[in-house]
Amino acid sequence: MSSLYSVRDKYIFLIVSFALWFSHFIYLPILTPYIETMGGKYTFIGIVLSSYGLMQFLFRLPIGIYSDLFRLRRPFIVAGMLISTTSCLVFALTDSLGWVLIARSLAGIAAATWVVFTVLYSSYFVDREVHQAMSSISFVVVLAQLIGMSLSGFIVNEWGWRAPFWVGGITSIMAAILFLFIYEEKEGKASVPVKVKDLTSVIKEPMLLKVSMLSILAHSIIFTTMFGFIPAYALKIGLHTSDISLIVFAFMIPHAIATLFMGKVIVPLLGKWKSLNIAFLASSFFTLLTPFMESKGLLMIIQGFNGFSLGILFPLLLGLAIESISHEKRATAMGVYQALYALGMFSGPFIAGVLNSGFGITAGFYFTGILGLIASILVITWSRKEAIALKEHCNISS
Repeated sequence: MSSLYSVRDKYIFLIVSFALWFSHFIYLPILTPYIETMGGKYTFIGIVLSSYGLMQFLFRLPIGIYSDLFRLRRPFIVAGMLISTTSCLVFALTDSLGWVLIARSLAGIAAATWVVFTVLYSSYFVDREVHQAMSSISFVVVLAQLIGMSLSGFIVNEWGWRAPFWVGGITSIMAAILFLFIYEEKEGKASVPVKVKDLTSVIKEPMLLKVSMLSILAHSIIFTTMFGFIPAYALKIGLHTSDISLIVFAFMIPHAIATLFMGKVIVPLLGKWKSLNIAFLASSFFTLLTPFMESKGLLMIIQGFNGFSLGILFPLLLGLAIESISHEKRATAMGVYQALYALGMFSGPFIAGVLNSGFGITAGFYFTGILGLIASILVITWSRKEAIALKEHCNISS
């Protein structure tokens, strides 16, 4: 591949990656209140929100395995963008709560193709540049989330509830067409499919299981709060749809900043386990405070602190997931990790939706805050065990 051709493909790839997440997040802040206007109760809203994570849990690993088996990436990515388009169009064209559930489930299947996105994009770089590649594509994801969620309330305020879905659908179909022109190098020899025994050995890796458990709790928090019921709560306390964009900004900007500072400042200063503990405790505290915030300014401040806390957690957990895994099994480990944390993406909103239906919308925030406390207890317990094991190992060695 020529260097010019490679640069062109990298830029196209980043544009398509942006489009995938933009099309999913352009309507996310208004999804909960939109379903409420259609007559959906909190239990049903929880089911709709959780279907996104459930589909990723079910499809991520199979998509990765079949992509390896057929030694193809591009068809899976184009299919993902077309499914994303279909999801947005179903949202835009339906008045049925049942079709709303189907539309959000389709969005989850489209998001599951992200496993293939990361594999193909990394193939455009030599080994020493892989971290740079993942940094670039991660930034694009955060940028798509920020811009999409920030525009959501404004678009609804100007053009109505269905306008974000039309914007997402048009963006997805244009990206799918654009990606047809991207280069995918053919592999010279057949790749070896993932063996069951290799997959089993990775799943049994203690650190991977611990980190996956913590990630399940972290994803439960964010998909129940900012990506779940925060917009509905904001409208409940008297804010307008246009104010949702301000709440999103307040959350996402500190979230992005924390991602940048996590590896260079926070972890070197505090260490991995202490960073995790502080971040989970902070997120728990600010989530539990949310039901007491009844003004726009206070809600924005609380979401800013929560966004920063969660911004520390996700990249740190991602690194810990593969840190103890040998290089030849890291792709499998990442597939397992991404499939497992999707459990939090559907279990958290689902349980919160049930609680909100029975006890009011504040119940979900109390439940989510408790999840953060549980995560903190697990971090303290596991860090102490690791310290004891390390000390015993040092004693034996000496």
